[in-house]
Amino acid sequence: MAKALTSTDHPIQVHMVPMRRCNLACGYCNEYDEVSQPVPLAEIQKRVDHLAELGTSLITISGGEPLLHPDLDGIIAHIRKRGLLAGLITNGYLLVPERIERLNRAGLDYLQISIDNVQPDAVSNKSLKVLDKKLTMLAELARFDVNINSVLGAGIAHPEDALTIAQRAVSLGLVSTVGIIHDGHGQLRPLSPAEQAVYRQVKSLGKRGFARFNRFQDNISRGRPNQWKCRSGSRYLYVCENGLVHYCSQQRGYPGVPLLSYTRADLRREYYAEKSCAPFCTVACAHYTSLLDQWRGRQRPVTAPAKIPTTGAPQAEPELVQIEADR
Repeated sequence: MAKALTSTDHPIQVHMVPMRRCNLACGYCNEYDEVSQPVPLAEIQKRVDHLAELGTSLITISGGEPLLHPDLDGIIAHIRKRGLLAGLITNGYLLVPERIERLNRAGLDYLQISIDNVQPDAVSNKSLKVLDKKLTMLAELARFDVNINSVLGAGIAHPEDALTIAQRAVSLGLVSTVGIIHDGHGQLRPLSPAEQAVYRQVKSLGKRGFARFNRFQDNISRGRPNQWKCRSGSRYLYVCENGLVHYCSQQRGYPGVPLLSYTRADLRREYYAEKSCAPFCTVACAHYTSLLDQWRGRQRPVTAPAKIPTTGAPQAEPELVQIEADR
């Protein structure tokens, strides 16, 4: 926090994709495929080294399903070796006691699992029924922080499940958040009255946390725009499996610059670039990372660069608006 407040010239958080393939196929997800090979460890280490040289504070590994990567422990260990915090977003299916202990030894700082329903359905198999034993294992064995994210919005048949999932997470001493599903461009889908009621109940769980220090989530739940300065491409980066820097998981192709040639000049350019998608954005990590700079650095409209296509099709864990229910 102190580093972020005293300097605007470095990334705070980076989402990195070392594995686009996933072992599931959730109906709402556009961040996975079924064929991609893992990015070699040596290539990931080069990307981590460059991010460390840019002054990055935190790298969150996502996908696809990153637990499918054969060298995931080595990726996490290298992130920690370079002095960065290491996070992991996973569907949790491949977690067993031995795997959790390996993540402990690698130095993982935090892990997030999204659970979409109580019982599996046609949209998602990431259900509490399937994953409850995994949550118990994490509560008993994990030496890293664990966040359980439930989901509200289009395609979720039983919004009341989000409250059941949140209550179960809190009962195990884990952190719970709730997410609002966005469309394919990371844009807003307002909650129905019933979903808003569940949203408020989940939000009331536990103590007040950083995620509730602003009105961003409340506006999104009601379908209202937010006026904020998105610093994606600068304070927040999304690095795909091809090693390109994007604004976020839902705006892939912009700026579309290879990470290994990304410089502080690129960071400064994107810091001051106004993003037209910001008012109805639901990408929580982009918002929270940008929140520290809302009082400074006036932005200006820019002409969007030509979109650079990435190889492989769609992709894994959606970015969601998160409302924290602390331990």
